[in-house]
Amino acid sequence: MRIVLLGSRWEGKSSSGNTILGREEFDTSGRTTVCVKREGETAGRHITVVDTPGWVSGLFVVNTPEHDNQEIVLSVSLCPPGPHAVLLVIDVTASFTETHRIAVQEHVELLGERVWGHTIVLFTNGYWLGNTTIEQHIERKGKDLQWVVEKCGNRYHVVDNKKGDGGQVTELLQKIVEMVAGNRGHHFDFDAKIMKELMMRKK
Repeated sequence: MRIVLLGSRWEGKSSSGNTILGREEFDTSGRTTVCVKREGETAGRHITVVDTPGWVSGLFVVNTPEHDNQEIVLSVSLCPPGPHAVLLVIDVTASFTETHRIAVQEHVELLGERVWGHTIVLFTNGYWLGNTTIEQHIERKGKDLQWVVEKCGNRYHVVDNKKGDGGQVTELLQKIVEMVAGNRGHHFDFDAKIMKELMMRKK
């Protein structure tokens, strides 16, 4: 199973990668500046996880360094022939306004409009919710967060990266399996022409 982690900075992408793989594979002490790929066995599956540089929360694509945008696009080529799932990482404790929504949309769509059909929202810091359900939280946050969740086909999952698996990863992998089945078994396939162009620019 191949997974790409996307999201703005400090939302918990690297920590989520470690939770999924069940060990400290990604450095969480600083900012991820280039794509990092790690592999491991989780719940009897071989998992590939690609971590990506995040954008500044609420900043649009034009304000994100070109290098970071290129890394986001190149991320899908690190797990050929393409990821089964893109996990859009959002911290439940962070605010989410229309500006955040537009920033998320623009950065995710660097991979093309079709990527939404392969994306699941991964909410981090699940412990913070207390007795509030994630559904109540999405409702309370308002239309901008609801728009993102709906764009992802109402697929979402909550993790608490401070504690061990406790079934949360197994459940996430099951949701990915169901999404892939809904996509008739297909992974996300990125336009090879755009990728080739990018590689040339990067060189």
